[in-house]
Parts: sequence; structure tokens; C-alpha cells
Amino acid sequence: MLEEERKYDVEPGFALPDLATVVPDGVRVVRMPPVTLTASYLDTADLRLARAGVSLRHRKGDELPWTVKLPADSPGVRHEVSRQGRPKSPPTELVGLVTAYSRGAELRPAVLVRTVRQAYELRDGADRVLAEIADDAVQVRDGKQVRSTFREIEVERKEGGPELLDVLESALTAAGARAGNFVPKHVRALGPAAEAAPDLVPAGELPARPSAGDVVAAAVRRGVGRLLGHDPLVRLRAPVGDDDTAVHQMRVGCRRLRSDLRTFGPLVRKAWAKPLRDELKWLAGILGLARDAEVLRARLSRTAAADPLGPLDAAAVRRIDAVLAARHEAALAAVDEALGSQRYRDLVEALVDATRAPQLTDRADAPADKVLPRLVARPWHRLTDGDDEVDGAADLDPAAPDERWHAVRINGKRARYAVDAVAGVLGGDAAKLAKALAKVQDLLGEHQDAAVAAQTWLAIAEQEPGDHAVAVTAGRLAERERAAVRTARSAFPAAWRRASGKRRTAWLR
Repeated sequence: MLEEERKYDVEPGFALPDLATVVPDGVRVVRMPPVTLTASYLDTADLRLARAGVSLRHRKGDELPWTVKLPADSPGVRHEVSRQGRPKSPPTELVGLVTAYSRGAELRPAVLVRTVRQAYELRDGADRVLAEIADDAVQVRDGKQVRSTFREIEVERKEGGPELLDVLESALTAAGARAGNFVPKHVRALGPAAEAAPDLVPAGELPARPSAGDVVAAAVRRGVGRLLGHDPLVRLRAPVGDDDTAVHQMRVGCRRLRSDLRTFGPLVRKAWAKPLRDELKWLAGILGLARDAEVLRARLSRTAAADPLGPLDAAAVRRIDAVLAARHEAALAAVDEALGSQRYRDLVEALVDATRAPQLTDRADAPADKVLPRLVARPWHRLTDGDDEVDGAADLDPAAPDERWHAVRINGKRARYAVDAVAGVLGGDAAKLAKALAKVQDLLGEHQDAAVAAQTWLAIAEQEPGDHAVAVTAGRLAERERAAVRTARSAFPAAWRRASGKRRTAWLR
């Protein structure tokens, strides 16, 4: 569940304004009974969770007393997950959710926070709670001793729109509340040590004239951040958009990082990069099985509904999907097992270390604009020219077997990742090439997905030779997929000409 809230610092004598005078018509303010909340936060000895903007707490009196909060994409927005559990035994599931941040280190009580809360709910005519305002008097305790106190106002969005939070912010700040950076209670309670930099170093901004090493470091940090940021969402089976999944994004993080380490090979120490690439390949492979099942299930639904005038046997489609669902569950179980392993925790440790101190060669000291084009030219020329085993993209035979198209797709993905890694630095034609290559990859990806799907539908039918409805349905599905293959092949030459034009690629020569 996503939680969106804003916090405001106030003095002890702050007087809450009359909210009834500022809320929209039809909204009423309901004063709730005051409550006392006692929360114990767990963390590592070096406060890895707090420094990363993560919390794991037990709060007395809550129906679900154990809660994990994880950072999301926007300030003040967090993923919140609550579970049952005994006070001194955090649920295994929640401990797993913070693995990317704790890296398996022992979690122990870090701070005890007692809050006397006076809450106000903003409700509409249908009695929906649009927002909640909490006036919190906070004590940081050490047993029975009060170490410090502070007061703050929290405004949490419920079923209302973001504009309601803006209205409330205007009223609160006019009354003397101070809006600022979003700082959770336990972080304030723990003090400066909890506000220190996280172990996972973010990509940040590049200098005006970056070295090649600056670009490598940023690429590594970006890739690791993407991978580990989706770890909890994979465990939660959480979507990350209308048409995307955490498994997909975590797998892409693995693949891009492996590709970047390969592209920047002369700039990184081989003895450091190779073990990382090997372990990323292991993880990407496990995620790939789950992702493939996701793609096939989504494709089955889409392909089955592609021709409303020629509907397929719905029961047969459901039986095909049941086979895919079983594969999907087995693949997700394998993902869970991998993410719970010591091997994965060791990889997380190595990835975090990589963001702090990527091991570079002397060549990485050279200016980025002098070094990077030559490095990107390697995967680019492999894509364009091919070799004894793989066709070049320009020479790809429209009637070639699917496998040869797939081989070009693999080279295309490597070239695209390489161009993406430098486009933000080199700009101009590099950025244009990255955009054009994305369209080429979309076509090659559609081609591969359709080809694999066609084979899958027929293979499922072969497993049940006595089910004639499934056989007929699988055959019709396969024909639709082969039509998609032909469409992708016919569109490819034009997309490739746009991507490989001299204006976009001269910088690689």
C-alpha cells in the first residue's frame, strides 16, 4: 500500500487553525479520540535502515502491529506493509522486505518513540475519509526516561485528491507550521547518525566535464539502485505501473548493469567486474523465468481477444492459462528462494560496495567524450555487421529462421544499453540514436515474444493430445502470433534505416 503524507514542524505552543473554515464545501472535520502510540523501531547497529529512509517497527495497540515503510519515487510517499506478529519477533516476511537495505545484518531495537496523537479526519458527504491530520506530541524514550521531545503535524492523504493537501498546507503554514524535508519520527528521534548518507550511493549529477570513470560510476550506481529498489516490490508481488511489474524492472536492472560492465570493460578491473557479471547473470536467469511466464500470460489474454469477430473457445483459453499460471507460481517460488539465500545477500553486499567504490583502471581518468564513443562503437558494429554466427542488422534476411532474428535482437539490446549509458553525457546524436534504437528493439522484442508464444501454445496442446478444443485454440493462437511475427519483420527495415542513418551514427566512427 502506498502512503502519502506531509510533515510540519511546530512549536510546543502551536495552535491548530480552524480547519472547518478552509476545507472545501461538503467536507467536514471530525475530531477523533486522542490515542497514545508506543512504537519500537528495529535497525542495524550502524542504522542502515534509517539512513536509507526505511523503517521496521512494532507499535502497540495497532490491529497489525508490525509495519515496514519503504521509500517510493516521490518525497513523502512510501510503501507501507503491515502484518501480525509478537512484539519481539518481527515477521519473517517483513525482515525479508528490508534485506536490500540491512544486507542480512542483525536487526535490534534502535529507538522507542511514544506519541500522544490528536487526529482529525476530513470526511465528505458519503463519509469517505479524504485526509487525516495528526497533531503529535512525541517523546523519545530510554526505558522510563524521556530523552527528548518534539511536536509535529502529519497530514496523510486518504481518498482525497492532492489538491486537498495543498489547501491544508497553506492553512498550516499560515498558522506558523514549518514545511520542510520529509523526516520520519524515528529518524528525528535517532538524531544526526540516522540522517547520514545511505550505504547505497545514488548516481547523482555528473560534473560539467566528466571523466570516463565518472560515467562508469554513475551507470553502476543507477543500475544497482534500480535493481535493489525493486527487491521489496518483487517480494510483495507489487505492480509498478499499469503495464509493468517489479520482476521485469529488477531483471532489467540486472541486464543493464551486466551490459554496462561489459561495455565499459577497458575502464573497470576485470577481476572485480567478472564476478559481479556472473552473479548478475545468475539472478537475471531466475527472474527471467518468472518474467517469461508474466509475458506469456499477458500475451495469451491479448492474443485471444485480438479478433472479436473470431472469438476463441474461452474454456480452452482458461485451460492454457492454467498451465502458464502453474509455471508462473513455480518461477516466483524460485525467485523467493533465491532472494532468501546467502548467495543473494552476498551479491547485495557486493553491489552496494560497487556503488561506493567501483574499481576502475587508469584509462577511466580520460575525458568521457574522448573514450566513450570508441567503447560504444564495439557493440554497435557487432549489431550492424554481425559475424560468422550472427547476421548484421542491415543484412537480416526477411525469411531467416526466428533464431537468427533473436540473435540480432540480443546484439541490438547490447548496443542499445551501451548507447543509453552514454547518451546523457554525449547528448545530441547519441541521444537521438538511443531513441531510434529503442524503437528497433521494440520491434525485435515483439518479434521474439510472438515467436516464443506461438511455440508455447502448440507445445501446451501437445501435452494434452486428447483435448481437441485446446488443440484447435492453440493452433488459432499460433496463427495470430505468426501474423505478428510477419508484421514485425515487415516494419523492421524502415526502423533500422532510421536508426542507422549517418547523422545519428557519425559520432561512432
